[in-house]
Amino acid sequence: MSNQQKVAFSVLDLASRKDTDQGPAPALQRSLALAQHVETLGFNRFWVAEHHNMDAIVSSATSVLIGYLAAGTQRIRVGAGGIMLPNHAPLVIAEQFGTLEALYPGRIDLGLGRAPGTDPLTARALRRDRSGSSDDFPEDVAELQKFLGPRNSDQQVIAMPGVDSHVPIWLLGSSLFSAQLAAEKGLPYSFASHFAPRMMMQAIELYRRHFKPSAVLDKPYVMLGIPLVAAQTDARAEYLATTTYQRILALIRGQSMLMRPPVESMQGLWKPHEEQTVNEFLSMAMIGSAETIEQKMQVLLQHTQADELIFTCDLYEHADRLRSFEILAELQ
Repeated sequence: MSNQQKVAFSVLDLASRKDTDQGPAPALQRSLALAQHVETLGFNRFWVAEHHNMDAIVSSATSVLIGYLAAGTQRIRVGAGGIMLPNHAPLVIAEQFGTLEALYPGRIDLGLGRAPGTDPLTARALRRDRSGSSDDFPEDVAELQKFLGPRNSDQQVIAMPGVDSHVPIWLLGSSLFSAQLAAEKGLPYSFASHFAPRMMMQAIELYRRHFKPSAVLDKPYVMLGIPLVAAQTDARAEYLATTTYQRILALIRGQSMLMRPPVESMQGLWKPHEEQTVNEFLSMAMIGSAETIEQKMQVLLQHTQADELIFTCDLYEHADRLRSFEILAELQ
């Protein structure tokens, strides 16, 4: 990759379960093994995302999982991509991430989303008596920033740990709302193009156009989510990607998203309109050999001028997943 377009590579993981897993432990163990692997490959950060009420995703207790991952690695930044802030009181998140920062100084990131990361029924179960609306997101972010910053002389409630920890906050989004808020606050911004690419360019342009320098960032910083399936050949990558296709198809149909083995062909498994929806979902995906992925990445970077790419890669066999990131690392 040319120097002008050299970007940082990172990983977003969901601690995904396979159809043969007995309980959640194997998925959590694979998540740590992947974090250790990409650390040796020189990746920048390893994030996990908050989701609830999904049988295939076990990253729901996100701060607990971050502690496990940070304890098992040495240098790579570990964080949330993201915490769904409407589900939580800002003080609780400040204390959790203040604790993580105290234990693993200089390695913790706090990405924040305004969606619930689940269905309305589960969101109510999570929040109980909290109103927890996404409409409160700007105020909740401001409150969280205060808890993680220095103590004011008139401040009666402090986060301990948390106060004066200055854990880096990112705003995450798949629409224009968080792009605008990140610009106003001078925060780094990560767009969820790994599953909702439609508004990507509009969001990036809005963020850059309205960005106001802050104490934490003097110019815009854009990270993009990218699905990844890298293999020795394009044909092999397309075969492996059928696990991902089946998973998104299950999501569309409201079925179990447990990872299933790859198949020789998706024909007969999906209907034409479902195939179209899956392809739209994955329109930013990097699927193919090293040569194919490098070409796709150059086009993406010329188009977006992104500062960092954060890759998702859910493949059935753990060895195939590790190899995908090895192939990607060779392109840096």
